[in-house]
Amino acid sequence: MRVSALVSLVAVVALVALFAPQCQAQGWEAVAAAVASKVVGLWRNEKTELLGHECNFTVKPYIKKFQLYYKGRMWCPGWTPIRGEASTRSQSGVAGRTARDFVEKAFRGGLISEKEANQWLHG
Repeated sequence: MRVSALVSLVAVVALVALFAPQCQAQGWEAVAAAVASKVVGLWRNEKTELLGHECNFTVKPYIKKFQLYYKGRMWCPGWTPIRGEASTRSQSGVAGRTARDFVEKAFRGGLISEKEANQWLHG
């Protein structure tokens, strides 16, 4: 979901809450807060460690053919310009696929050994 769509959604909910009768406004405010909380929770921006290096990991939601997808990105500044990327419909699954893509690219690029790649990919 783009930021403009998120802003539009929040604006619509806020307008509805403003013009609702006072007794219903409290209900709308609760709904608006719950919706905003869920929407904001779709994004992730974290730091993680990969083979002794600090890496960044982000997840951003987007809409494709009226379905919610997640795009993951992983990069390790100061170590390599390689970027792991993956897209999936699963918010929890995108993290694993993104890390897997990064590790496979690092292995193919000669940055890590086969043993290190296998340890990361297969536990």
